[in-house]
Amino acid sequence: MRRWLTQLRKEQQLTQQQIAEGAHIDRAYYAQIENGTRNPSMAVASQIASFLHINPSLFFTEHLSEPFQTALANSPITLAHCDLSLRYTWMFNPHPDFKMSHILGKRDDELDYNEGTLALMDLKKRVIETKKTQRERIYFPLSDGLLYYDVFAQPLYNQKGEIIGAATASTELPS
Repeated sequence: MRRWLTQLRKEQQLTQQQIAEGAHIDRAYYAQIENGTRNPSMAVASQIASFLHINPSLFFTEHLSEPFQTALANSPITLAHCDLSLRYTWMFNPHPDFKMSHILGKRDDELDYNEGTLALMDLKKRVIETKKTQRERIYFPLSDGLLYYDVFAQPLYNQKGEIIGAATASTELPS
């Protein structure tokens, strides 16, 4: 079951029929994709992702290579993509304070409002505007204390070479 997809649909107050129509697929097929009994082709995943403003790779994250998942799971590293509006379209290994189903489609300041989230948003905005990589040390007040992260951000491009957002790799630094 793709709980994140169901949650995202509900948060956007959409029906399965509306998403199916927006993605130009049959509603029953969409329902099977959402409940996990069918996997979409890359073309269909792209159509649904485009309608929902998410990254199509979300449909295939369970198929990431085993070494990649093993190396990064429970590590101090978080990977993410956001669109031009700074809304998350993909994330891997978020801090335990955040649940994937609540992150997608949201901006940092909608998840938590503090100096760290504002600094992260500013960093991503600069990367998108300048189309240049940036690196910054940012601190966040989280449930386990004040955590510092080394955040590397770079522009995210589509296949046509157009900027569509920013990608970040954040590494928690030792206290």
